Amino acid sequence: MKGRSNGFQTIDEYTAHCPEDIQQRLQTVRATIHAAAPAAQECISYQMPAFAQHGILVYFAAQKDYIGLYPTASGVAAFQQELDQAGFKGTKGAIHFPNDQPLPLDLITRIVKFRLAENLQRAEAKKQARKSKG
Repeated sequence: MKGRSNGFQTIDEYTAHCPEDIQQRLQTVRATIHAAAPAAQECISYQMPAFAQHGILVYFAAQKDYIGLYPTASGVAAFQQELDQAGFKGTKGAIHFPNDQPLPLDLITRIVKFRLAENLQRAEAKKQARKSKG
């Protein structure tokens, strides 16, 4: 992947710096996230593609050997058993989808919907807290 010193402004810019086969995988992840959260806004955060709706839902990024999905720690924890059974590695807040394996689009969809529900619930709780103070 070609380096870039001044940062990316859009997901298209980010994707364009990747090899063609990885670009296709990134576009598939992007389309899957769009379908799961159609009102979410695309953005670049921490120099990674991300989707936000009442806060960041997920980040995703191309790494040397995998596409990383970063649904925060809660997004990983909620699906940990399934991730382990499928053999996906990762960290507390990240999931690695190896480039030599098909992308688990159904799983990505469910993770995004889970994160969207979390964000909407948190936004509603904040709204109710403001109402009770005012």
